[in-house]
Amino acid sequence: MIWPRQRLRTHQVIAYESGVAGAADPLGGSYAVEYLTSEIERLAAEYIDKIDAMGGMLAAIEAGYPQREIERAAYDYQKAVETGEEVVVGVNRFQIKEEATIPILKIDPAFERAQVERVRKVRAERDAAAATAALKEVERAARFGENLMPRIITAVEAYATLGEVADAMRRVFGEYSEAI
Repeated sequence: MIWPRQRLRTHQVIAYESGVAGAADPLGGSYAVEYLTSEIERLAAEYIDKIDAMGGMLAAIEAGYPQREIERAAYDYQKAVETGEEVVVGVNRFQIKEEATIPILKIDPAFERAQVERVRKVRAERDAAAATAALKEVERAARFGENLMPRIITAVEAYATLGEVADAMRRVFGEYSEAI
């Protein structure tokens, strides 16, 4: 059984968020769909041409172009939502005044301490030489562009932790940081 509110929200999303209500017959002869498809193709081609003019995607990334475009689009969309130009059902239109109680997950400090102790115990009881060798092999494979999965499996079977495996790869690949 679909609850009445779900039905209402479905109608509101179709009417206000999808844009289909703006066309008299949105699928009539597929004109609206064809128009929207053509618009997407045209706009995508404009982006591709702009990126090509920058010297390709790598040059665009190094110049921070894609990130700026994402940030600009997110800003413009948020501004449109806040002014009501864009409708988001349940957020800026058709809100329900009921008090929503959102359960917050709180980790018991005793559980956290127990988990830390389990990791310490595993590290103390494992074959340290095997774990170290497996982690070095992960790092070596990463350095030479080899398949990492078998090496990671061997490291995990030697009781290397997720953090240790990630650290081995970080030493080779580094960490992502924004170009901007």
